[in-house]
Amino acid sequence: MAKELENQINQPVSQDWHSREEPTVKERNLTANPGDAIAQQPQSVEEKAKQVAVDVPDITGDHIKVPTYFVVEYPDGTKKALHHVKDAEEISDVIRQARVDEHGNRIWW
Repeated sequence: MAKELENQINQPVSQDWHSREEPTVKERNLTANPGDAIAQQPQSVEEKAKQVAVDVPDITGDHIKVPTYFVVEYPDGTKKALHHVKDAEEISDVIRQARVDEHGNRIWW
């Protein structure tokens, strides 16, 4: 019995990799495209307007370029940068509200 106990004590300690703390998805900021990531530090509307989520050729040879943020200017003059994933519903609402007349002028409903 003493010999068995001695063998157990001298065994190398194995690490339990499943019990270690893993960062959450929010902490790792995982996204399908690196350009989808939302910056952790505050940015101006102009800085956000320059970000590109996707900039690649597609299978047909066309070039696809998707901005990370869509900048919307409201009738009162305020500007807001809407994230193309997080704010998709609000972007759709803005598109439904804004119309352009035959002269290219924006008409708000």
